[in-house]
Amino acid sequence: MGSLGAILRHPDDIYPLLKLKMAARHAEKQIPPESHWGFCYTMLHKVSRSFALVIQQLKPELRNAVCIFYLVLRALDTVEDDTSIQTDIKVPILKAFHCHIYNRDWHFSCGTKDYKVLMDEFHHVSTAFLELGRGYQEAIEDITKRMGAGMAKFICKEVETVEDYDEYCHYVAGLVGLGLSKLFHASKSENLAPDSLSNSMGLFLQKTNIIRDYLEDINEIPKSRMFWPREIWSKYADKLEDFKYEKNSVKAVQCLNDLVTNALTHVEDCLEYMSNLKDLSIFRFCAIPQIMAIGTLALCYNNVDVFRGVVKMRRGLTAKVIYRTKTMADVYGAFFDFSVMLKAKVNSSDPNASKTLTRIEAIQKTCKQSGLLNKRELYAVRSEPMCNPAAPIMHHSRLSLR
Repeated sequence: MGSLGAILRHPDDIYPLLKLKMAARHAEKQIPPESHWGFCYTMLHKVSRSFALVIQQLKPELRNAVCIFYLVLRALDTVEDDTSIQTDIKVPILKAFHCHIYNRDWHFSCGTKDYKVLMDEFHHVSTAFLELGRGYQEAIEDITKRMGAGMAKFICKEVETVEDYDEYCHYVAGLVGLGLSKLFHASKSENLAPDSLSNSMGLFLQKTNIIRDYLEDINEIPKSRMFWPREIWSKYADKLEDFKYEKNSVKAVQCLNDLVTNALTHVEDCLEYMSNLKDLSIFRFCAIPQIMAIGTLALCYNNVDVFRGVVKMRRGLTAKVIYRTKTMADVYGAFFDFSVMLKAKVNSSDPNASKTLTRIEAIQKTCKQSGLLNKRELYAVRSEPMCNPAAPIMHHSRLSLR
C-alpha cells in the first residue's frame, strides 16, 4: 500500500491509499467474462497498473475502446523498444502494424515478461478490436498507422534538435492525445479538440517520462536508447552518458533543468484542453496523469537522483491525486502547488533560471486567472522543512513528494 516510513511521515495519506486499494480491487472485478476481453484487461493491469486504474473512470463502451487503443500502442511500442530486433525486420513491422490489428492470426514474438505475453497472445487484442464500433476502429487504425511510420523514421534517425525532439514526442505521444480526442468524440461525449491542444497533452506526459527515465534508457541492454535532444545536452557534456558520473553532477543537473523548462512550455495548452472537457469521467481520466506529470517534474527538477536511480512521487501522494481530482479547480490547484515547489527549487546560478522562472510564473498566472484557486485542497504541506535554496543540487524541497 505504501512504505510504513512514508505513511508515518504522511499520516494523511492513509485514507487515499485505502481508497486506491479498494479501487484497484473494484477494477479487477470489472474484467469482462469473455476470454479475449479478460486477457486485454488483465494485460492492461500488468503492463500499466496506474493506467488500468485511471481508465476505470470511463464509461464501459469508451473504456473498452481506450483499453484496446492503449494495448495496440503498447504492442507497437514493444516492437520499437526491443533493441535486439534488427532494423530491416523492425521497420516493416512498425509501418504495417495498423494492418495487423485486423488479423486475428497475427503475432510477433518480442519484448520481455508481460510485454512478451502481450505480443505472443496478440490475437486476443485483435479479436476485441474487431468488436469495437467502426468509429473507434477508424480512430485507432489512423493513429497506429501514423505512429508506426513516425517510429520507423526515428529508428534510423537520432534526436538531434529540439525540433526533432518535438517531432519524436509527437509520433509516440502527441498522436496518443489526438487519438484519445477522436475516441472521446466518437463516443459522442465531447467536441473534437484542436490537434494542437491534444498534441500538447501527449508531449507534456512524454517529455516528463523521457526526463525521468534517463538512467533506464541510457543503460538499456544491448543498446542504449537516447531521447534527450543533442541540441540541449551538448551544451553541458561531450557525451550524453557523461551525466551518469558523479564528477559531472553539476552539468547534469543544469541539463536536466533545461529539459524540465522545455517541458513546461506545454502546460498552458494542457490546462486549456482540460478546461474544455464536459464529461466528468473523461475529465478525470485526462487530468490525473497530467497532475502526476507536473508533480514528477517538480520532483525531478534540480535533483541529481535522476542520474542515480528511479525518481517518482510517493504512492500516498499518487493516491491523493487520484482521490481528489474531481474538478478543474483541483487541477488548477495542483498545478499551482507544484509550480510553487518548482519555483522554490530554482537556483539563481542555473543558466536557465530566468527562463524557468518566466515559465513558472506564466503557469501560476493562468491558474490564478481561473478564479478557482480558493476552491481546492493543498496537495502538499508547505510547513515542511525546506533545504537551502542556494545549494547547487537539491534533493528535496519544502513541498514533499517523497
